[in-house]
Amino acid sequence: MIRALIAAATAVALLTGCSANDPLAAQYKAGDNKNYIAGDGTVTEFAKSNRGAAVKWSGISATGEELSSRSLAGVVTVMNFWYAGCAPCRAEAPDLVALQAEFGNVQFIGVNVRDSAETSMAFEKNFDITWPSVIDAKTGSVLLAFTGIVTPQAVPTTIVIGKDGKVTSRVLGRIDKSILRTLIKTAVNE
Repeated sequence: MIRALIAAATAVALLTGCSANDPLAAQYKAGDNKNYIAGDGTVTEFAKSNRGAAVKWSGISATGEELSSRSLAGVVTVMNFWYAGCAPCRAEAPDLVALQAEFGNVQFIGVNVRDSAETSMAFEKNFDITWPSVIDAKTGSVLLAFTGIVTPQAVPTTIVIGKDGKVTSRVLGRIDKSILRTLIKTAVNE
């Protein structure tokens, strides 16, 4: 009995990880949706025959670098729409960091839909995020590029883009690490 309690306590401690001292992530995990309306985690995979056209997008990163679909031609890309005050974004950040480390041949791109470059970079530093984020708050151009093809309808939304520039899958809401891993593997193996 004592061993089971110790094991359960250890599991809880491991699962809370980086977000243990993060009040917004804790609020999200409470499940009461206080101050936030989250996506429901719906996962959509698109068969090759049902994929729309390759999405053309471009934007400026928090560090001033231009990012575009053209520069990522031939590369599987995981695009995560987020902002710093988004509780599920904070809760999923450690899982995205782990997956990025696992898939060195996949480019992760953030699309910050609300914050300034400074706020975006502070969030990235806090969560050890090493991939670039487009600052899309003023123009919404990256978000609009996907509208009608596979609209990001919640924040966070994570989209996997195949080597051909077409969206292979979308997760509305917080990602499940194992599911996103499978979606990435599918895109990489095509």
